Amino acid sequence: MSDGHPWQGNWVARLYERVRERGYDSLTAFAEARPTASLVDLAEEIGTNDIAGVQVFQGLVAEAERSHQVTRLVRGQFVRELYESLPDGWPAVLDDTNRFKIAKALGSWTAFTPETHKERVKQVRAALRATPPPPGWRPLGPDDELLRMLLPDEEV
Repeated sequence: MSDGHPWQGNWVARLYERVRERGYDSLTAFAEARPTASLVDLAEEIGTNDIAGVQVFQGLVAEAERSHQVTRLVRGQFVRELYESLPDGWPAVLDDTNRFKIAKALGSWTAFTPETHKERVKQVRAALRATPPPPGWRPLGPDDELLRMLLPDEEV
């Protein structure tokens, strides 16, 4: 067992044990049941003080790679970052404050994108800037129609 530090002990085993205790057979299933929760929120729900958001993401990436669902994971992470930075959805007015919030969401999303998908994410970012989604747009999960159009399933 951990002494309260996320990197102590076998954190991978601890992560999956906690997910199973919550009735899920995978970390992906646990995360998809909470599609708008941040990685930090997911980590806190799994194990307050002894699971970190980056550990949750590492587990999600590993599962996505095994199941050939990395593009879906990338879309899902976009939803998480958008909800964290723009909880009211895409802004109607692009003032300095909202531009910063958009940049923060897109930058965080890019940072949490596996290298195999970075170029595609850059293209999506450019498309969103060139043709912003409707004001208030808040995808509810990785299967949002606009997100699927911008980042279709085609594993690399």
